[in-house]
Amino acid sequence: MDISTSNLIMAFSLTLFAGLSTGVGSALAFFTKQTNTKFLSASLGFSAGVMIYVSMVEIFVKARVSLEMIYGYPRGYAYTTIAFFIGIFVMAFIDKVIPSGENPHEMRDVKEMEEGITSQTELLRMGFFSALAIGIHNFPEGLATFMAALQNPALGISIAIAIAIHNIPEGIAVSVPVYFATGSKKKAFKLSFLSGLSEPLGALLGYFLLMQFFNEAMFGFTFAGVAGIMIYISLDELLPSAEKYGEHHIAIYGMIAGMMVMAASLLAVA
Repeated sequence: MDISTSNLIMAFSLTLFAGLSTGVGSALAFFTKQTNTKFLSASLGFSAGVMIYVSMVEIFVKARVSLEMIYGYPRGYAYTTIAFFIGIFVMAFIDKVIPSGENPHEMRDVKEMEEGITSQTELLRMGFFSALAIGIHNFPEGLATFMAALQNPALGISIAIAIAIHNIPEGIAVSVPVYFATGSKKKAFKLSFLSGLSEPLGALLGYFLLMQFFNEAMFGFTFAGVAGIMIYISLDELLPSAEKYGEHHIAIYGMIAGMMVMAASLLAVA
């Protein structure tokens, strides 16, 4: 598989953009006393729709085609399915080892965090653990964005935007407790901003590990795993968060809109 320098630069740039959107969450936390829940719910649902549609309609299919070219049918199909579920289990394991109290995907809005303030030490601990948890989660997310952009820049842009929206509440989860513990917006923003750097670091790690062995088979296995990662993120994080922040139907309408936009964009570049 031939990979140009311009594609690599584009893939890293999109991953960096997605990761650093945690800073947007920090800004929202500082300039709004209460999260715009309906908008955030629709946005998270939209992201879920983009990621679910593209994972099952585009990414899984491309992985299957690559592996069936090498191993034939049904062996290639079986390998694709196994790699897909491995991607899901990797994300599930990461969530399992992070306690729910420090897990940034246990969503709360700005007002809820303010009302739940206890001690400064506990708040600071919450902020640092949230930053660490985000860093761990964002490694496979960075790999997913990077691999998608590497294969298809237009596809990578859509996924990067979806991941960026997904990262906004994570920025809130880091910055709010740190701000109330230290009284410093600068420190809170800095920690939130830095936690997003694990996304491009995930892409870098994937690049150095995979590029040494990169071929059609490696592409197929990795892309199938990426599809599993994105499905897990959508079902375990995005949709439940969308439900929490708003009404059920707002989240669903956002998800359908995301699927429609993704379908239209894929048709446009077909």
